Amino acid sequence: MRDRYYSKVILFGEYSMIFDSTALMVPLKQFSAQWRFASHSDFSDSAASNASLKRFADYLSTLESTKEIIDIQRLEHDLNLGLFLSSDVPSGYGLGSSGTLVAAVYDGYAKQKTQDLMQLKSLFGQMESYFHGSSSGIDPLQCYVGKPFKITPERVELLDEGFLNKDIHICLIDTKIKSNTKPLVNHFKAQRENPEFLNRFQTTYLPHVKSCINTIIEGDKDLFFNSLKQLTKGQLEFLRPMITDNTLDLFTADFDFNFGVKISGSGGGGYVLGFTDDVQKATDLLSLSCHSKAAGRMESMRGEFDVIWL
Repeated sequence: MRDRYYSKVILFGEYSMIFDSTALMVPLKQFSAQWRFASHSDFSDSAASNASLKRFADYLSTLESTKEIIDIQRLEHDLNLGLFLSSDVPSGYGLGSSGTLVAAVYDGYAKQKTQDLMQLKSLFGQMESYFHGSSSGIDPLQCYVGKPFKITPERVELLDEGFLNKDIHICLIDTKIKSNTKPLVNHFKAQRENPEFLNRFQTTYLPHVKSCINTIIEGDKDLFFNSLKQLTKGQLEFLRPMITDNTLDLFTADFDFNFGVKISGSGGGGYVLGFTDDVQKATDLLSLSCHSKAAGRMESMRGEFDVIWL
């Protein structure tokens, strides 16, 4: 059982993963979860986690796929002794709060672990469905592996920790709104039942996702920011309900330097991802208040943003 399970960021491929398309994931080590046993001093803080884990264990006991893999009896025994998951991963922010939990349960209580990452993805998807109604399994896979990876329908390709071009900087922009994944995913799945929507999404949006992934891995900065601009336009067209009103200006404005945004996770709140090659200009932009006159076209921006640089 490892010490910590780190949160994650889907750089690209949130909704395209539903089509078994390519996605790019990286660990986010600013947040993590770890197993602990409750003491008298922190029992009140641990009680909610412990109760949630007991309900999760009950759910796992109903799945044929997990009963043979997870030692549920041992998990329940430890939960009765006060086991809980101590986590600072924000819930509803698309950073893997449920993914860290699934990864921790598997790591701590699997009877026999597999090295087959695609098999793990499938198992994790069934486990995490408890929280979201349906799950690709990619979030807990990232939390379990703890390394950057590119995933396709056929395989998981692990990447070097330092694969990013040093001139491409990424930040998390806090919308200060909690996201509810399930209704957003259900809305998107309902949309894709429309043949016209489905065709346009597959032929115009998915290629932009793949281009962003390929160009950022290849380190081609100019092509990457061109691809990102097209992806942002695609999110406005296909994923508008997932873009919060207080960040809409960041999606619609034309900037005079390389800066672009996209939703993170399911969208609808949580964090928005920002990309730039000029950290100072991006920092200045994101610290502008809604009353700023210096921004010109950005006067409608609604308040200042809290930002985490990766």
